Amino acid sequence: MPGQPTPTHPATGGRRRRGTLVAALGAGLLAAGLASPAGAAAAPSTSVEPFGSTPDGTAVERWTLANGEMTLRVLTYGGVIQTLEVPDASGDVENVVLGFPDLAGYVSDDDPYFGSLIGRYGNRIAGGSFTLDGETYQLPLNNGPNTLHGGPDGFDDRVWEATDVSEGDVAALQLRLVSPDGDQGFPGTLTTTVTYSLDAESRLTVHYEATTDAPTVVNLTQHTYWNLAGEGSGSIYDHELQLNASGFTPVDETLIPTGEIAPVAGTPFDFREPTAIGARIRQNDQQLLFGQGYDHNWALDRTDDGDREGSDAEDALEEAAVLHDPDSGRTLTISTTEPGIQFYSGNFLDGTLVGTGGSIYRQGDGLALETQHFPDSPNQPDFPSTELRPGEVYDSTTVFALTH
Repeated sequence: MPGQPTPTHPATGGRRRRGTLVAALGAGLLAAGLASPAGAAAAPSTSVEPFGSTPDGTAVERWTLANGEMTLRVLTYGGVIQTLEVPDASGDVENVVLGFPDLAGYVSDDDPYFGSLIGRYGNRIAGGSFTLDGETYQLPLNNGPNTLHGGPDGFDDRVWEATDVSEGDVAALQLRLVSPDGDQGFPGTLTTTVTYSLDAESRLTVHYEATTDAPTVVNLTQHTYWNLAGEGSGSIYDHELQLNASGFTPVDETLIPTGEIAPVAGTPFDFREPTAIGARIRQNDQQLLFGQGYDHNWALDRTDDGDREGSDAEDALEEAAVLHDPDSGRTLTISTTEPGIQFYSGNFLDGTLVGTGGSIYRQGDGLALETQHFPDSPNQPDFPSTELRPGEVYDSTTVFALTH
């Protein structure tokens, strides 16, 4: 979902459980059974450098994590993934995510959330309003009549505290942020940690944990824009996408879900088999007209069912999406504990932004695949709950595996 008008099956997808669930190190790799296999030897490395200051003078750092074939650069501003360099089938290394070359682009109002951590609530809340335990909360509106990505001063606009938590063959960076009670209108003091882990098997894991001192709603995600052919190389319409979802959540003209989970069969939203993104994006379909392309939530076909609240069982990582670029041979496989994924096809990139490689970004030059709970869940009782209460731990893991 962009920063301008952008924007299942009822499974909890790893949301609410009591107690500490996963150690920060490994960002879910160990808990999910995805630790690097024996014999895979690649010493991790991390380094840090200054990356300017915010308008109020707060210093920003850029961390570099490297392990095996991948190099990841992360900013403490917004937890931004600025670059991710990986080889293609010929061994040529390219940055495969969109971003800006300097801090000025990210602090600008024109930033479409390139690479950012999103909170407190990823995606949209209708009218910027919800009711929890009988009390109504009003959030600031920043997306027409709605609140998008936590409001105009969301987690993407904060400077996070960074700690190197690398261990063994995993290079890992933990980011921490405390959001006070009433921040952007949300109740409760929310303490959030997000850990980026890079392992020797070309996997980037993002692990989220959060706790609150009062009932609240939480929906954290990561807003990287991908182009597997290389940042600045042109359109992603030839990329082939597969989504493990037989349903999606249709939206109204303001991109708020109607409450229905509609079947994808027979529609341009059927990506159950690998399909070129551009194959049906110009079809005369009302949902595509609302989004000016794809900007919708898919309800993932998870094998778990029902509410796991209070369960001792771990919510499993399950494959959600596979993205493949035929030209470079790169493939991105996304696995998650979340029940939904937002596919946004870069519809509002309009040629006004210049990226890290010096190229202008135009419509369709990158795509986002945001693992998440559903948009507007606080106002949709039939959607998986996003409520978090004192004594519970928000816990969510997404793994991005890159192969060639």
